[in-house]
Amino acid sequence: MATFQTVKGFRDFYPEDCALRNYIFDVWRRVARRYALHEYEAPVVEFTDLYRKKSGDEITGQLFCFEDKKGREISLRPEVTPSLARMATARQRHYGKPMKWFQIGSCFRYEEPQKGRTREFNQFNADILGDAAASADAELIALAIDVMREFGMTREDFVIRLSHRRLWSHFLEEIKVDEGPTSTFLQIIDRMEKVPVAVTTDKLATIGIAFDQVKDFMSSASESHAVFAPLQENLSARGMWEFVKVDPGIVRGLAYYTGTVFEVFDLKHGLRAVAGGGRYDNLCGLLGGNDLPCTGFAMGDVVLGEMLKQTPHAQMAITDYLLKAFALDVQIIVADESVRHHALGAVQALRAAGIRTDYSFNPQKVGKQFQVAEDKKARYAVLFGSEYPQVEVKNLIARSQKQIGAEDLTSHLLEQLKQPAVGPLIA
Repeated sequence: MATFQTVKGFRDFYPEDCALRNYIFDVWRRVARRYALHEYEAPVVEFTDLYRKKSGDEITGQLFCFEDKKGREISLRPEVTPSLARMATARQRHYGKPMKWFQIGSCFRYEEPQKGRTREFNQFNADILGDAAASADAELIALAIDVMREFGMTREDFVIRLSHRRLWSHFLEEIKVDEGPTSTFLQIIDRMEKVPVAVTTDKLATIGIAFDQVKDFMSSASESHAVFAPLQENLSARGMWEFVKVDPGIVRGLAYYTGTVFEVFDLKHGLRAVAGGGRYDNLCGLLGGNDLPCTGFAMGDVVLGEMLKQTPHAQMAITDYLLKAFALDVQIIVADESVRHHALGAVQALRAAGIRTDYSFNPQKVGKQFQVAEDKKARYAVLFGSEYPQVEVKNLIARSQKQIGAEDLTSHLLEQLKQPAVGPLIA
């Protein structure tokens, strides 16, 4: 009999995988809230025309798009920015400016799966809307840096590769190339690192630009360029400019970017960009609303997860989180079935007090129940036996025990669980 497989490019999350994903979500959410961003959510499906409006008809080749039962074209979202722009266009008058928003959720792209890329992925989006100042861009770059540091990464592990669309506008003006091929040119530059030099040279030649002109310009561009001065001043004041490297090769191929662009790169494992974004001041107007200055970035869980797995000093925080995710506070041991109903009452009382509690559903030997408690990494086991209403509380870490009245069990465990999970917790 044939067994079912996951759909190509989609993932199963077994409990340990789900715990790692939740750890990533927790870090994203925790740091975003420190920066006073407010969480929002957009639909997983949108009308396909929303993406066509932003990116043109060619985008449909990268979409999971289909007709609904009324023949309307809809798509699973490949990114969240168009939805955010749609929402901001509809309700921007209802919010003070700047609007500092973040979102965490699934996105879908019909691309060939490979290392660091799946067809379904989770993405953290952070955006500031309604502020045209470079300080808004700096705020999001700082946020991206702090997210990486929260995961245990250091300046030896990652770098912010920073550029600005104005650099390339000036370049095209200097070599007197018409604005017509600008979009094509930026897409060529965006893919320079991914294709052979000969391919890039040929593509540039078709729009009248020599490869050597591009290389000379890229080598001459530096952080001293005036366009980077406000960012450098802002991030230097925070002690964060050391994480930044000016790199004109970062252009972000999407046409809607209008200013600062940046990507977060792994320095040790040859992975794809961990995150990327920039300023996009015209998108709301493109979708039919009033122009609203916007800047934002997105970070995906797939490449980030690969980086975390390959970075030993990031594993400490992950291990600690996983231990907390799976460890049990208390395992109830029923040694005498005649008092099981009292044990069940204790289970619910402990859970109501916020204590993570479990028990064996069916009668088992006491030794087997203790083994279950050990396997679950429980801190305490509580024995309900023939001496009830006295119960025996065993500290499975300190290897000590104490007998108390069942009526005091909840308050006693609440007090003990406040203590570190090492050493003699029970006198």
